Amino acid sequence: MAETMTLVKEAEKTALLSSETKVEMLRKMWLIRAFEEKAEQLYALGKVHGTMHLSIGQEASAVGAVAALRPDDYMLSTHRGHGHCLAKGADPRRTMAEFLGKVTGYCRGRGGSMHIADVGSGNLGANGVVAGGVPIAVGVGLSIQMQRMERIVLCFFGDGAAHEGAFHESLNLASLWRLPVIFLCENNQYAMSLATERGLAVSAIAQHAASYAMPGTQVDGNDVIAVFTATSAAAERARAGGGPSLIEALTYRWRGHSKSDKQLYRSREELEAWKAKDPIPRFAQSLEREDLLDTEKAGHVEAEARAAIEEAVRFAEESEEPPLAEILQGVYA
Repeated sequence: MAETMTLVKEAEKTALLSSETKVEMLRKMWLIRAFEEKAEQLYALGKVHGTMHLSIGQEASAVGAVAALRPDDYMLSTHRGHGHCLAKGADPRRTMAEFLGKVTGYCRGRGGSMHIADVGSGNLGANGVVAGGVPIAVGVGLSIQMQRMERIVLCFFGDGAAHEGAFHESLNLASLWRLPVIFLCENNQYAMSLATERGLAVSAIAQHAASYAMPGTQVDGNDVIAVFTATSAAAERARAGGGPSLIEALTYRWRGHSKSDKQLYRSREELEAWKAKDPIPRFAQSLEREDLLDTEKAGHVEAEARAAIEEAVRFAEESEEPPLAEILQGVYA
């Protein structure tokens, strides 16, 4: 009976999505994929400073979760955060400009790949520290509560963050204070090179929720609707004063942890098995079954997204470098 009720609620949530919203979700997934593939090309050409972390294969978790938010809700991201930023509505041109360190970027070229933020849209920024955004989400949630706002904060983090004390301390405080926080773990199976089941005694990260008296849900992170449904339920609970929730989205990154990763810890067969679960064609096929688009229109959605990223690259490459005279602006120590 409980399972039946859950399925009914999921169907109700899915029905809330208009056909236009579903097609827009597909467009954003393609936008993220195209951005990441172009980022990889630009890095190979030596146009990117430092390293970068790609989320190719994880598009559904970003788009599904953010689709459950209101425009004025807050979001905290991770070092693998380009997709989160774009899902929250960032301009691809300014995002690409920031990625390339240009003055027209969201942080005037000072943030780069791992620190893109757009406070105006509620995107409070990415963080290069593993689990770094998790305690910040507690602070944001407390601020929301003290100001009696109806907003919530969605905090993305990876499975590696579950190894950190900050993760456990944050969930405990958020639960004690019944803060409007959604903790969303993108479990892409590896914390750098350490497989989840080898590093955590309780490898199902969602189970940790029970220790902190909050709901814990594990979902297929390659199913954009499943992620949307779980996040919508958590958002509804948080807005009603019910406190935080923990969601674990099971997904997979197709590329290495970063560009220096030789990926010697996983097999070609494992990678190909996960590629067969590609979240983008999977969602496109489901929209075709619903008669919301056909193969031709699906192709147009992809083409438009890739064209937007090509325009973003042109904009970024034509933008100016930050003036050398301003190099110390914003440096306080």
